[in-house]
Amino acid sequence: MNLVGHLHCFVAVAEELHFGRAADRLGMAQPPLSQRIKRLERELGVRLFERSSRRVELTVPGRLLLEEARELLARVDRIHSLAERARRGELGALRAGVPADLTGAVVAALIAEFRARCPEVRLELREIGTAEQVRALAEGALDVGVLRHPCEVRDLGLGPMLGQPVGVLVPSGDPLAAAPEVHLADLAGRDLALFARDEAPGPYDELLAACRRHGYDPAAVHEAQQPQFAVGLVLAGSAVALTPRTPETPGVTWLPLVGEPLLLRVSCAWRRDTGHEHAVAEFTAAATGVLCDQAGMSPLPSAPPRRVVPRPASGFLA
Repeated sequence: MNLVGHLHCFVAVAEELHFGRAADRLGMAQPPLSQRIKRLERELGVRLFERSSRRVELTVPGRLLLEEARELLARVDRIHSLAERARRGELGALRAGVPADLTGAVVAALIAEFRARCPEVRLELREIGTAEQVRALAEGALDVGVLRHPCEVRDLGLGPMLGQPVGVLVPSGDPLAAAPEVHLADLAGRDLALFARDEAPGPYDELLAACRRHGYDPAAVHEAQQPQFAVGLVLAGSAVALTPRTPETPGVTWLPLVGEPLLLRVSCAWRRDTGHEHAVAEFTAAATGVLCDQAGMSPLPSAPPRRVVPRPASGFLA
């Protein structure tokens, strides 16, 4: 007996509770459909439907079987999907996203570490913001990503949460550049260069709220799609930039903030049904290690992730 085919028929009749509509939905005549249901009942040794001239109803065994049948058919669909990906040569690739502000050295180290851990898996790395990564993970366009929190993580698996202190980038000739560290309030009256809000709305709003709490309400906020744009604004004296520690650049100076009031939170996140569980685990381990060793991040105490509903953009944008 073709069990999968018979279960497709069973689910259709159970959802329609009408043999004629179920037959139309399946693209087959009603008599063969009725025969398939009867054969399935004989095979299982139970009646699945109570039939009369006016109505069709599920029996108790039929109701119990329905959810199991749906789950089994969903798994069969996933098997076919994996087989199709294998036929197209995609099964040996892990699709991963990383934020745009990782340095070249960090990206190179991540690729090298993953290759050492999973030489049989091709890594397809994409530079992509957190908001777009969350959408791509939900749609199945990514298998794993490196996300900035807070963000929507419902239905995603999460790796260790890492913290990355944020400091300020100022022109090297600025009076503040001679200090070992600065207070956020010392930046009062200055424009701010910050990563684009549409890349990571939750962290963007969180950083600005923390700035205001600590006495820095930027005169204007300039969104930088690429880190070098923010550096250019700082070099020109048009703004200061809030950023994790950056590689040394002539003309600008990075300074820590007193008390480390600003912190970016980062973790890997993945779909739970990628079919790449081993590769995802190895990528997460590789990314966590490299981000700690080379990007100034450190593990944070475990805490339940917050579900975030992004607020509208603030009125500070230049």
